Amino acid sequence: MEIKLLIIPGLGDSREDHWQSYWLKKYKNATKVVQDNWDEPIREEWLERLNEAILKLDSPTILVAHSLAVSLVMHWTSANSNPNIIGALLVAPADVDSPEHTPEKIWNFSPMPLSKLLFPSLVVTSENDPYISSKRADYFAEMWGSDFINIGQKGHVNSESNLEFWEEGQMLLQQLIDKINN
Repeated sequence: MEIKLLIIPGLGDSREDHWQSYWLKKYKNATKVVQDNWDEPIREEWLERLNEAILKLDSPTILVAHSLAVSLVMHWTSANSNPNIIGALLVAPADVDSPEHTPEKIWNFSPMPLSKLLFPSLVVTSENDPYISSKRADYFAEMWGSDFINIGQKGHVNSESNLEFWEEGQMLLQQLIDKINN
């Protein structure tokens, strides 16, 4: 079974030097959700774009979300389902409930939904992520029924982290795929 990837960037999009952009180049089975406004996100508009992308899916797909997009995925899954979504890699969730961790312009993504996901998922965080504490990310993973991985000192797991193809992330993706296939 060929599994597709739906890459879902967070606030500001994933720049050219972001691991999500590298993955779009590497994985021919990957597509990206494109938002109308990357810098002033409105939850309802972002949900509409995500839903449009998901409705076009025609085969088993793993959602690959970064930062604010993790909240987006959780809002989508709390109100929708699609049999083609078979897993989620949720990287560096932004704590949209914490004013000390997130800018005001993304508070409209609060509160973070806490319902269990209906498919296997993996929450990946870093010990020194400025947008969420490791403890809080672990709590989200527990609430969502996700496996939890702390990858050490990698910042927000974004362009500034200089991960390029992020081989460790590719291994985590493969672990998720193995879990889905078993």
